[in-house]
Amino acid sequence: MTAVPLDQFQRPLRNLRLSVTDRCNLRCSYCMPEQDYVWLPREDILQFEEIGQLVDVFVDLGVDKVRLTGGEPLLRRDLPLLVARLASRPLIRDLAMTTNGVLLAQHAQELAQAGLHRVTVSLDTLRPGRFRELTRSDEHDRVLEGIAAAAPLFPGLKIDTVVIRGTNEDELVDLIEFGRRYGAEVRLIEYMDVGGATHWSMERVVSRAEMLDALGRHYGGVTPLAEASSAPADRYRLLDGTVFGIIASTTRPFCADCDRSRLTADGMWYLCLYAARGADLRAALRGGATPSELAAMIESTWAARRDRGAEDRLATRDRAPLIPVDTLRRDPHLEMHTRGG
Repeated sequence: MTAVPLDQFQRPLRNLRLSVTDRCNLRCSYCMPEQDYVWLPREDILQFEEIGQLVDVFVDLGVDKVRLTGGEPLLRRDLPLLVARLASRPLIRDLAMTTNGVLLAQHAQELAQAGLHRVTVSLDTLRPGRFRELTRSDEHDRVLEGIAAAAPLFPGLKIDTVVIRGTNEDELVDLIEFGRRYGAEVRLIEYMDVGGATHWSMERVVSRAEMLDALGRHYGGVTPLAEASSAPADRYRLLDGTVFGIIASTTRPFCADCDRSRLTADGMWYLCLYAARGADLRAALRGGATPSELAAMIESTWAARRDRGAEDRLATRDRAPLIPVDTLRRDPHLEMHTRGG
């Protein structure tokens, strides 16, 4: 294995978020708020063999964390076959998946047997009516069933909640208590102005400071955990030992330590969640590029990386939603459900 590539700010290439589909079975208001979408052409979607070839190149360059995303990854047919293929790579020390949980109960056992290490479930509310408003779906019970099925199979289960003012900021305590019931760590995420968040405004962002204040008042104290990690969440412990995380990517960006990149289901490689352009690895792969040629392409692209998207956005005056709807429709790669937030 070669030396791990470093970008212009000496950030290593370590963490690959791998979207396996741009399709989703929910329509969350902060991700897919519109009625109609332009989907990636099915013939452009990478086959499992192609995904495996690209992942092998990334792993040889030093990537040791791979997270399967979407869209909703469990909509990809035969996903456990891909999990088994990736799990067989001993240099991948962390193989995880983020899911909305709707299909998790029926697939959890198979995914665990295939070798998946960890699961994160997105859950923004415990209230069925509010869930319906947020997702335009009545699948709340199935998400809860998925969490119940996955918890004993995947120790360290995480629950991700996007906190939006006027929507669900009154459920912070309830969500932490729910997570405690399943031994799951809840991660509270500041509302971000990326992709399909076309109704985003700074006024709707509940900051990390506000979340900590609310939880501290309820629980009587919150202690930060001192950890050396490139993970996006700052972690905290309550007086009873319960640990939770906050991802403050809007008000306190973590760009300085970001080692993540994103590969879309059709092989476009993005170096930042806010990036407007990516590198077309599918074209190179299907054009006959050898592993060494792909490695050179990836290494040189990463070496030129200067992305600090969240910090740039924080410095923006009169900050508004990042991308207008008409632009999203012209380029589906700009959507969060395509590049796997």
